Amino acid sequence: MEKISIVFFGTPDIGLKSLEHFYNSDKFDVLAVVTQPDKPSGRGQKLTPSPIKKFAEENGIKVFQPKSIRKEPDIIEALENLKPDFFVTFAFGQILSQEVLDIPKYETINLHVSLLPKYRGANPIQRAIINGDTETGICTMITELGLDCGDICMKDPICITPDMNCVELFEICASQSPELLEQTLIGIKEGTITPQKQCEEGVCFADKLQKEECEIHWEKSAHEIHNLVRGVYKCPGAFFKYNDKIIKVLETKPIDENLDGEIGSFIRFSKEGIDVKTGNGILRLIKVKPEGKGEMFARDWANGLHK
Repeated sequence: MEKISIVFFGTPDIGLKSLEHFYNSDKFDVLAVVTQPDKPSGRGQKLTPSPIKKFAEENGIKVFQPKSIRKEPDIIEALENLKPDFFVTFAFGQILSQEVLDIPKYETINLHVSLLPKYRGANPIQRAIINGDTETGICTMITELGLDCGDICMKDPICITPDMNCVELFEICASQSPELLEQTLIGIKEGTITPQKQCEEGVCFADKLQKEECEIHWEKSAHEIHNLVRGVYKCPGAFFKYNDKIIKVLETKPIDENLDGEIGSFIRFSKEGIDVKTGNGILRLIKVKPEGKGEMFARDWANGLHK
């Protein structure tokens, strides 16, 4: 089979396994990578390349880094000259113009980490967990000008277990994406896949998370707070304030038990953690990260408070 030529558009870690898969496959030819410009990172705010750029440079793949690809005709012309079969986009971070979408011989295929039309937008993985969903998935779609509204090529459901956090779900999505993308590109080229229009029923949006959404409100139920904690685990992390310090919460366990006490108060300390009274049920804090300190078990943080 003649190799399928692609240009890969992506920026964060979640797309790295897919790029690696295409690069190492004898079925595909990665002509170039398009990724976001280097960004300041760390205490020194040193300009740091994206994971996608790092891999591309290490393996001699041509790299384009437009500030806004729609406004950079030189890059658009260079992509046209590559004459790719497909563009593949996976968490690239910029909206493509119709001029760019028209370049590939076949289509621009996007990998989206939800079962569209549910959770169109920026943070579908986090929103699914925060909302207590028990299933999500990945899907491939034909990229159109609207927000995640193109025709669906293939879907792959993923179960969300009760204690799964967003980092774990990111990893599952990243691991299952290469095969789905490969099947989609081959199917589109060979005509064995007929993309289906998204139904409008069930459309909802996964808006970008705001920091204030990550603050814990103890009047909510223990299960709701537990879902928030695992939904924003380390990115950016659920938190509450104690003695004017921010305490990030990394691991919790909801307990269906109602004990006397004021909502938001620590009502029980044990070797398992700190039990907090919520609007419905008890939430056990297992791991926390106090402001200015590293991660620790909640029981150790509590012991420090009593010294």
